[in-house]
Amino acid sequence: MNTAINNPLLNDKHQELRLQVREFAVNEIKPLAQKLDENAEFSPELTRKMGKLGLFGMTIPAEYGGKNLDTLSYIIAVEELARVDSSQAATIAAHNSLGISPIYKYGTPDLKNRFLPKLTTGEHLWAFGLTEPNAGSDAKAVETKAVLNNNQWIVNGKKVFITNSASELSMGVTVLVNTSTDPDQKEFSAILLEREPANYKTESIKNKMVWRSADTGRLSFIDSVASKENILGERGKGMHIMLETLDSGRLSIAAIGLGLAQGAFDMAREHAQKRKQFGKSLSKFQAISDKLADMDIKLELARNYLYNTCWLKDNNLPFTKQAAISKFYTSEIAKEIADEAVQIFGAYGLFKDNDIERFYRDQRILRIGEGTSEILKLVISKHIEI
Repeated sequence: MNTAINNPLLNDKHQELRLQVREFAVNEIKPLAQKLDENAEFSPELTRKMGKLGLFGMTIPAEYGGKNLDTLSYIIAVEELARVDSSQAATIAAHNSLGISPIYKYGTPDLKNRFLPKLTTGEHLWAFGLTEPNAGSDAKAVETKAVLNNNQWIVNGKKVFITNSASELSMGVTVLVNTSTDPDQKEFSAILLEREPANYKTESIKNKMVWRSADTGRLSFIDSVASKENILGERGKGMHIMLETLDSGRLSIAAIGLGLAQGAFDMAREHAQKRKQFGKSLSKFQAISDKLADMDIKLELARNYLYNTCWLKDNNLPFTKQAAISKFYTSEIAKEIADEAVQIFGAYGLFKDNDIERFYRDQRILRIGEGTSEILKLVISKHIEI
């Protein structure tokens, strides 16, 4: 199994990690992926196995149960999972980037000690509650309200399309809420709601086109409670925390796009080598070899740019613009490569017993989740001097 990727930012440990995750994805995930997708079934067992592999809390310090690895290691792991199944990659990406990262960065020492050790094992998941029925790209339209009463936050509202929020492993969610006491003003804060004491209602969303074996839920808060201390950062700074978290989250979505595109390319190349028409392999026809060359070019550019953005993050350099570009570009090439892969498969690519059909569906969320392509262009444009 050739796993080597030529990139000056990669070291031996990165290559070893890639091999380890790829072997796990091929041996443990691939045999189950098609059935899980068909049944729209989230797998706690696979999630726990990914936990034992060390994929939860990869960038979190060891004192909290993490692996203390760099961002690039984490991105490589997500990439390799998505090369086989985007649903499992989404579980890891949402938990690490959106779930536990803001707790580590903005949580008090007490919050870190309370939550992080439980969230680095694979036994529990944590969600990121931003999107609402009337608040998506317009995050300031959030309507969920939290009122402080007797040292407890009383939360009322709804969240939707929340990954890792409704399964048996979900331990809680970070919610963006309006904590203003003035009905004519909004003050956004981020609050940690533990599933058991908060007593909020969850509903699993099953009728999805994409990421069918990832856990996606609707959440309803009716006088749900959280301790006063369960606030991340300062009161009124929640919007900044959530949007900053999305910068890092976009790197992991970019990694899913890259991995999906790589997997689609690998399948198309293998099929083109085996499938014969007019007495020779499809790969020998210039029309097909040109398609494969175009795919390879896009993969090289996407991977190099994403890895460079990870380097910026790990070296504490600004990376907001680069994260937006990475997420935008990889979602575009995932669309293009998955589409061309289906074209190479022909009619064989249109049936559910062919993995490329699932890849073709799964790529569609990448231009929507964690910042639509249209919003990402706005983010990028703000960094351009005009």
